[in-house]
Amino acid sequence: MIRLAIRVAREQAELVLAELAELAPAGLEERDVDAGTVEYAIYGAPGELPPLPDLRAAAGGALVDVSTTELADDWDVRWRTWHPAVVVEIGGRTLRVRPPWEAPQPGTIDVAIEPAQAFGTGAHETTRLSLALLMEVARKVPDPVLALADWGCGSGVLAIAAAKLGFAPVLACDVEAASVVATRDGARENGVEVEVSRCDLRREAGPWAPTVTANLVRPLLLEVARRIERPPYQLIVSGLLRAEADEVAGVFAARGMAETDRREGTEWCAVLLEGR
Repeated sequence: MIRLAIRVAREQAELVLAELAELAPAGLEERDVDAGTVEYAIYGAPGELPPLPDLRAAAGGALVDVSTTELADDWDVRWRTWHPAVVVEIGGRTLRVRPPWEAPQPGTIDVAIEPAQAFGTGAHETTRLSLALLMEVARKVPDPVLALADWGCGSGVLAIAAAKLGFAPVLACDVEAASVVATRDGARENGVEVEVSRCDLRREAGPWAPTVTANLVRPLLLEVARRIERPPYQLIVSGLLRAEADEVAGVFAARGMAETDRREGTEWCAVLLEGR
């Protein structure tokens, strides 16, 4: 088995991902190398992976590096150790995002996500911080019967968690066909209802709801903020380095949304904005 890794500049990662997804429709693994670089990885047998010239062309000027690694025979066993369960505790409630091979734990809000399905498993710091803010929003009403939209749903972690927390209806959208399929499959496997559609947030508005989650990247969030016509009542934005949060919050403030909460990790943060 071969692991093919493509490293690109973070500022252009969203655009590059859209191009790479056409070459790897089954999904890519994503991880942060450092504050300025994102790595996308594709796994396959020799001869099954996209040609290097095509990958370089898809990454374009954002390309930092391309590398291949031959994996040991037990790679599939070791791969599982890279995807531990993620636990978020807020206000006496515990939400646990786990891979399907781990058993659910009693007393937790259980979300099972297949890491290989698409992009994002809950392990990234921005997802954990978004989940913490989502749980805080849900805590304001014991049983929230509030619509929620997840803009850029990836593998559906936030949308599925929202449905588990009691939001309804839950809408989700993503530009990637693989993410749409993964979120639909994940919702079904978790026994919740999520309405998923395909949309390009660079060119059109995501579905409106009183509460919105948007774990994107700085350039895309700035574009969404500038074009937004009907701000939600509550908006959780993430995908931001700590140094980027003030700028993004300021652009949304110009659209009538004020920051009311912020969660910071080692490098990343998530911000809760509310309509004035």
